[in-house]
Amino acid sequence: MNFPESCCTLAISGAEQERLVVMFKALGNPVRFAIMQFLVTHPGCITGDIVDYLPIAQATVSQHLKVLRDAGWIEGIVSGPATHYCLHNENIAWFRQMVGTIF
Repeated sequence: MNFPESCCTLAISGAEQERLVVMFKALGNPVRFAIMQFLVTHPGCITGDIVDYLPIAQATVSQHLKVLRDAGWIEGIVSGPATHYCLHNENIAWFRQMVGTIF
């Protein structure tokens, strides 16, 4: 499909566009979206808490957490053998700002 060039030009830089696309893609998976919803009400939880909440294996949860972390949605704080996960509020604020500039 061919779009006029002006149609697809955003008021943000190429690097910002790429970051935004990565964040959108990470949320495009229903399991990762469910993890994000869980973290809203359970900040500081560990992987095992998410495994107990979702009907998937621990290894699969860990893979999804890595995607969310790499995309900037969440951060993990290591405490002994466990990692406590929470939303990355600064990146979420950036995402909201960027979405506001394009829609």
